[in-house]
Amino acid sequence: MFEKLFSPIKIRGMELENRIVMPAMGTRMANEKSEVTQRLIDYHEARAKGGCGLNIVEVAAVHTPSAPAHFVSVSEDSYIEGHQRLTDAIHSAGGRAGIQLWQGSIATVMDPKAKMLVVNEMNFGAYTLPAIEKEEIEEVVACYGKAARRCVTAGYDCIEFHCAHNYLPHSFLSAGLNHRTDEYGGSFENRARFPLECIRAIRENIPEDMPLFMRIDAHDDYLPQGLTIEEVIRFCKLAGEEGVDVLDVSRGNIITAASLYEVPPIDVPNGFNVENANRIRRETGMLTIAVGRINTAQMAEDILDQEKADLIVMGRAQLADPEFANKAKEGRVRDIIHCVGCDQGCYDGFCDLANRPFITCMRNPALGHEKEHRLEKTASPGKVLIAGGGMAGMEAAMVLKERGHIPEIFESGDHLGGQFITAGEAPGKAEMKAAAVSFAEQVERAGIPVHYGIEATPELIQKEMPAAVILAIGSSPIVLKLEGIENLPVYEAHEVLDGRAVPQGEICVIGGGLVGLETADALASAGHKVKVVEMKETAGEDLGSLRKIAVMQKMQSLGVEIITKAVCKAICGKGVVTCQEERETVVTCDSVVIAVGSRANDSTKLVTVCEELKIPYYIIGDAKKARRALDAIAEGYEAARSI
Repeated sequence: MFEKLFSPIKIRGMELENRIVMPAMGTRMANEKSEVTQRLIDYHEARAKGGCGLNIVEVAAVHTPSAPAHFVSVSEDSYIEGHQRLTDAIHSAGGRAGIQLWQGSIATVMDPKAKMLVVNEMNFGAYTLPAIEKEEIEEVVACYGKAARRCVTAGYDCIEFHCAHNYLPHSFLSAGLNHRTDEYGGSFENRARFPLECIRAIRENIPEDMPLFMRIDAHDDYLPQGLTIEEVIRFCKLAGEEGVDVLDVSRGNIITAASLYEVPPIDVPNGFNVENANRIRRETGMLTIAVGRINTAQMAEDILDQEKADLIVMGRAQLADPEFANKAKEGRVRDIIHCVGCDQGCYDGFCDLANRPFITCMRNPALGHEKEHRLEKTASPGKVLIAGGGMAGMEAAMVLKERGHIPEIFESGDHLGGQFITAGEAPGKAEMKAAAVSFAEQVERAGIPVHYGIEATPELIQKEMPAAVILAIGSSPIVLKLEGIENLPVYEAHEVLDGRAVPQGEICVIGGGLVGLETADALASAGHKVKVVEMKETAGEDLGSLRKIAVMQKMQSLGVEIITKAVCKAICGKGVVTCQEERETVVTCDSVVIAVGSRANDSTKLVTVCEELKIPYYIIGDAKKARRALDAIAEGYEAARSI
């Protein structure tokens, strides 16, 4: 099964058992001193054991003054020992280890102590950053060479040079970023000078049989005078002459909306960048890696079979399921936990410096805890009653089953999946629904009893007398009581998304959060004129930054009118009466949809009976407080681990 995906490939002296690449994604698992930690080793080891062909260790800083904390560094000899432990672990697990050499330019802003090196003078907040000087350019080039030599000593099998995402080498290469007037700016040849010098320095410091990869943007998005694909192909040919063997074809930059393409959310089509990789492969004749929302083995197989790429980056696919490769190879596709492109843990979690020390994954709460959260069989198995069969309840059930407990799900509706199913009804989000359906099938195959149409009540708990109770009864939409609500047809957003209600004519959606915007998307895509009224200063405040870019672009393309800082006061025969900056206005419409959020369902009676019977109980997910699925699933996992 998947013969192309699991066929070996030899690149110089390195042979990979398959074509699956774990890319160099930022994790923030290094410590304050940028040293490799046991957590990072465990994370990579789990993916190597899971059957990944090549693990590339992320964004390793080459230059000490600009090396940010919690990003790995290879800028000094003192880091070699930690990297040796990491490569030893990957090799012992049967994998191959690569490392991505990186100078992050403005991305080092995440650490105020790290120096920011920029191609041109740049206004940055309240101060101006000076352009990198020639002496510093020479210093950084030398640092790439020294870092490469350390990587050889540390036991890496290959090296990747990061020349994308407006990090320093890309900043020099792109005319959209490089406005220098010296020999490093202006013409294409001048702009290519610095990255080519870096490549030479790396190649000169590694063995002849050691492969050199290069991450490159296919072209520049949203960047005036940015790189075209023709220029990228021209540069790749020059890089090949200097010793680059493999092109890792990405997209995006961090100073425009193109950041959307670096960690593409569910709104971006699967495999959106494959044709770019295909063209670059054809016109350079070089080995190429396809990148970008390739999250199923079949899609990866098809790309290889059609000879559009030679290897496949499957990053978030292996965050969601570290056993992805093994399961695919063994034909256990139905058992794979698939990434759905939510971005909640991998990107939003990475950026949430205040609350998260390192990345996580909505579908895999064990990410970053591979050893410490290894599931142990319970010494005292017991029946656990799970009230509610949403994603949190199913997560709890599966973990309990694996640990040897006897979980039973009582679901008041006629299907599992809860609001994940509803979310999957929005345009472009079919993967959400598919993930919920697949997870429900896994619950069924695990032999976990599910009782449909039965609401968890105090009487049920008294009858069952379980060893523990998990309350995952979710939330319900907030009912907005407006004067004159009888004047127009009024619907609730979830019933619209579920197809239980079909508003007519021109529609006003009250509430500009995620649910309101996705409802507006569904209605506008069906041909309705839609207006969204939001009381806050901006719509989409509960969306992660990359999803927000995509959703707001969609709103604009559909012609959805978004009215902010407007409080809904009443409904009249002509539409919704709003107050905006102390001025009353009627937002005209024929139908109204309410999407003002949800409130946790009341668990009081269930909690009371558990306390009376001295049964341990756990309130998880939206039953505690309506939040993101990331939090709900994590709480289901933690509850099941603790019983």
